[in-house]
Amino acid sequence: MEQYSVLLVDDEEEVFQVIIKKLDWEHMGYRIAGYARNGVEALEMAEELQPDVVMTDIKMPYMDGLTLCRKLKKLYRTIKVIIFSGFDEFEYAQEAIKAEVEEYILKPINSNELREIFERIKKNLDEERDEKRNIDKLRKYYMDSLPVLQENFYTSLLEGRILESQIAGYMNDYQIELSGPYYVVAVLHISTTVLPGEEKQSLNPILLGVSVKKFAEEQLSGRWDVRVVSYLGDIIVLLQLSETEELVAFTDEMDKICKMAKRICDARVTAGIGHICHELIQLPLSYQGAKQAVSYRVLYGTMKAISISETDPKECVDVQWEEPYVKNIIKRIRVGEQEALKKAILEFTDRITRSKITMQKYRILILEVIAELFRFGNNNQLNMEECFGEDSDIYGQALQQDSPASLGEWLLDTCLKLQQAVQSDRSNTTKSFVQKAVGYIREQYSNPDLGIETLCAYLGVSAAYFSTIFKKETGKTFVKFLTDYRMEQAVELLMTGNEKTYVIAEKVGYSDPNYFSYAFKKQFGIAPSKYRAVEMEKT
Repeated sequence: MEQYSVLLVDDEEEVFQVIIKKLDWEHMGYRIAGYARNGVEALEMAEELQPDVVMTDIKMPYMDGLTLCRKLKKLYRTIKVIIFSGFDEFEYAQEAIKAEVEEYILKPINSNELREIFERIKKNLDEERDEKRNIDKLRKYYMDSLPVLQENFYTSLLEGRILESQIAGYMNDYQIELSGPYYVVAVLHISTTVLPGEEKQSLNPILLGVSVKKFAEEQLSGRWDVRVVSYLGDIIVLLQLSETEELVAFTDEMDKICKMAKRICDARVTAGIGHICHELIQLPLSYQGAKQAVSYRVLYGTMKAISISETDPKECVDVQWEEPYVKNIIKRIRVGEQEALKKAILEFTDRITRSKITMQKYRILILEVIAELFRFGNNNQLNMEECFGEDSDIYGQALQQDSPASLGEWLLDTCLKLQQAVQSDRSNTTKSFVQKAVGYIREQYSNPDLGIETLCAYLGVSAAYFSTIFKKETGKTFVKFLTDYRMEQAVELLMTGNEKTYVIAEKVGYSDPNYFSYAFKKQFGIAPSKYRAVEMEKT
């Protein structure tokens, strides 16, 4: 059974002891995480305990239940708050509604009523968690998102942003079937210039693109195995062929679509047909060829299909496969995953072996890799001379490697140096960030309004990020750290002067001297008025 945590808040200990005994909390799916004696203490405990439910009295010293509720709701949107009160007044109920209180109940608390309330809240909590975890709903959301995911996959594939080793996995995840054996990319470009004698297009370019895309899908479906997507203002057609000879018929089909698009959609469309390829990793080549073919419309005119293999057979060049591999290496340096970095470098060197590139192309490739490493270092403000040595010839070292395997070992060593430098820099940045926060606390601790929101606004970070980093570095929550520091200052004032307790309270950030005395006694087990005398006796 799912268990939820409860924080009880009341200034009378016997009250929450009675509440604890009234119900079988474990059987109901709850556990008592703790109890606080006032709203200020409850707010401090909530930061540490992160309770699901807070049950609080409305009338308490230092901070009442309604104020506590407002602050909790601001900091933790999902928390459920129950307020119990001995005051049956309409104004209190109104304020409770405004504060988004789940339940407002009157004392004395009836066991059955309390059980029903917690059962109802548990049902709501279960539903909220089920909503996030429900497999059917997640599956529905996934299926609803599938067309967008598929379209993103196609465009990433065309731009060469997917590694060859990742293609099969994405196709399986996104339920895509691309079995080939041959592939061609076509680009449908819509001209926006107005020719003499033509009227200005009434549809905006986006709607016109939707119209042409729908028309192309209707004309191609059935006979041709295509995927049609919109990308960067063009309509991209990804075609699968069983025979290379089918390209001629497809080109003729696209030519008809271009001519019909003017009459059906009132759009001047030019189709560029790319090169045939037999591997999905080569699709960027076909895409580049299709875009190049479209550019020939300045010579041959619009509203026709232009095949790059017929127009410029020499345009066929090696596909630029290296970019996603290099980007993957840089990504692994950035995130600090050593095993993933090793794998990324191995994939890169394996691809070099299989690509059979020329020596000239190899030298250019190594130069590009080194340039990316230095660009990464500069973007992260790393001292590259410290990483590699003042006179190190990184490019020369890379070219001296006599096999893909030795290149991989050298590259791994080089990337690990960058990775360690980044992690060291991040560690220093984090420490500097926490030191800045600690400095601010020490400067502003006497301000009674100093809170996590004030500090985060000063630092320019979210409360969630700040809380995580601050506790990791200091071992304390913000509230605990602030309280401890205020108490240290209070002790110093007590031992070095003769000021009244209320004056010391104000100097260390407590506007309510009674709460200061309460917090001091909680910290040291003795009231501040007696602390000086006890310590003096010890000495």
